[in-house]
Amino acid sequence: MTTDNAPSAAPLKVEELWKSQSETLKLTVLAGQGGYDRLVRVADINRPGLTLAGFFDYYRGERIQVFGQGESAFVSTLSSAQRMDVFERLLSSPDLPCLIITHGRDVAPEMQEECDRLKVPLFRSAFETARLIGELTAYLEERLAPSTNVHGTLVSVYGMGVLILGPSSIGKSECALELLKRGHMLVADDQVEIRHKPGGILVGAGNQIVQHHMEVRGLGIIDVWKIFGVGAILGRSLIELVVHLEMWDSKKDYDRMGLDENRTTLLGVTVPEIRVPVHPGRNLAALIEVASMNQRLKQQGVYSARELNDRLIHRMVGGPSRG
Repeated sequence: MTTDNAPSAAPLKVEELWKSQSETLKLTVLAGQGGYDRLVRVADINRPGLTLAGFFDYYRGERIQVFGQGESAFVSTLSSAQRMDVFERLLSSPDLPCLIITHGRDVAPEMQEECDRLKVPLFRSAFETARLIGELTAYLEERLAPSTNVHGTLVSVYGMGVLILGPSSIGKSECALELLKRGHMLVADDQVEIRHKPGGILVGAGNQIVQHHMEVRGLGIIDVWKIFGVGAILGRSLIELVVHLEMWDSKKDYDRMGLDENRTTLLGVTVPEIRVPVHPGRNLAALIEVASMNQRLKQQGVYSARELNDRLIHRMVGGPSRG
């Protein structure tokens, strides 16, 4: 299964940034309100130190520009004409989202004038530069992370995020219900929102409206939190293993050794995948528990099937047994 090999994310309007983060980041707007429809497309932040000195060769105009104490102090040493020139060049980038001044410092009147003229939003934050950049970057990485929704169930089994996929009515929710009874945790049922975080990390969560509710045929909607307690739910989880349930096909030759590792792709990230045939009498919850523990061993470099295969080959050729 492959989902969105070329991940993309909806850009963020500066207006949304202002409305959602003005209190968190202690922002006040100073100029450029006419540019609220400008877009933030990347989570990286830029401090235009060399740019203010006239070196524009590597200027990253598509990033939010943050003026710390160093930048503000340098601007104060320039003449009014020099400020107008550098601000005009700095703000002329068509992809520039906005500017933020930190430490609650006063702003040069030439900067406010150019921001109003070119409609570039200008904010002031009471935070120090390092804290602003840290919190703003965390917000942007979350908001701009490529995402997708899949029909499945996400559970945390022994601390490992397991995404259970399969056709409708195959028994995904019933399997998750049995895992809950065994002491594991539910993250999302039916609709799982997956985000691709930096570093090739996949994080899954449920829809906020129906989170921690499950639809079980014959029972209807159940509230996992109220039935099993707060210890049975989890807001989000890494996705480290995909279990694909499929109907048993007697004509199909299923893998019985596990020497080959199957992988699937979600948002451009490859994840280990196992396919489990559903057949009356099979305890799917127990199989997923063992699959999770076995995957944890593989993460630590222990491959049971390969080690057994190596010992058998050495025995057959008359070599010493390893182990």
